[in-house]
Amino acid sequence: MQASDAYLRRAMELARASLGSTEPNPRVGCVLVAADGSRVLGEGRTQPAGQAHAEVMALRDAAARGEDVRGATAYVTLEPCSHHGRTGPCCDALVAAGIAKVVASLADPNPLVAGRGFARLRAAGVAVEVGPGAEESRALNVGFFSRMTRGMPWVRLKVAASLDGLTALADGTSQWITSEAARADGHAWRARAGMVLTGIGTVLEDNPRLDVRLAPAPRQPGVVVVDSRLQTPPDAALFQPGRPVLVYGAEDKPEAAAALRARGAEVVLLPGPGGKVDLAALLADLGRREVNELHVEAGFKLNGSLVREGLVDEFLVYLAPKMLGLGQGMAHFGPLAGLDQALALEFTSVERVGPDLRVLAGVKGRALPAADANLRE
Repeated sequence: MQASDAYLRRAMELARASLGSTEPNPRVGCVLVAADGSRVLGEGRTQPAGQAHAEVMALRDAAARGEDVRGATAYVTLEPCSHHGRTGPCCDALVAAGIAKVVASLADPNPLVAGRGFARLRAAGVAVEVGPGAEESRALNVGFFSRMTRGMPWVRLKVAASLDGLTALADGTSQWITSEAARADGHAWRARAGMVLTGIGTVLEDNPRLDVRLAPAPRQPGVVVVDSRLQTPPDAALFQPGRPVLVYGAEDKPEAAAALRARGAEVVLLPGPGGKVDLAALLADLGRREVNELHVEAGFKLNGSLVREGLVDEFLVYLAPKMLGLGQGMAHFGPLAGLDQALALEFTSVERVGPDLRVLAGVKGRALPAADANLRE
């Protein structure tokens, strides 16, 4: 392994350590290396929204170590920003510090950046290399890329099931099909999401908290409830102090809406066909609210609606070594007229988690574009 590969890998480790804390910003890591490539001068990762980005954190770290970064190389997992948002432009900070070269994994898909950071660096005489680690960085920030290129979050549907694909017995009993290890792993996936979505059926039947308790969580994700008739009880367990709750309905029920708002929820009416919530409009609204990743934990009916409308990007499935025979499935949609109409998926990961299997499968062909292929050199 070349030293440059090791430095970029370290930057990626720093970016990964930002999971669950940077929303709505991307997860980015930065490593500053001496001009001769011999040693690390400073490291940093993106902080929560409104605080410093990875590049500035690395510059601060170098200063705290007493290091001179003039002539150094910055290894960063995403293009340094070039606009004034919640913070100032990172490309300007690198130029002012005297950085001589930037090695970035890929261009920022944000239209406010999208190559402008690279252009400003080059205009200031900084050498720029783009491309190493691009796929890993894009995967780490798949929600950010989704929101910037499609205007909606990346939708990951989580299911815990038996080996024969059942999520509950016929009477709805589902606790617990999978192991505690699988449940803890599922909480880690909750933690990385901007919000967790469920349906009114799950709220009424299980009264879930849908928070992160079994894994480290720098912040609790908000909750989205698909509730056409505004039946969410004001005393539901999902209401927790300081936690955002969005209830999407289809029927205007002022008294029910007022009771939910009194608990701190925001009620949004998005009526669609058949008196149901318009799910596509819901995702677009979440995109406007800067939600990058949406983690779905719902019943087979809402799961089926999301699949039927082509709104699921990725499936996170935990399979227990059990057979339940008859019961409730993962997602009810169809019936299909033929096997050629099946939703085509691609396995991206299959791993053991305790006694269970964790399967990640993406919708085939659902690849997100790079910010701009012309920006690569």
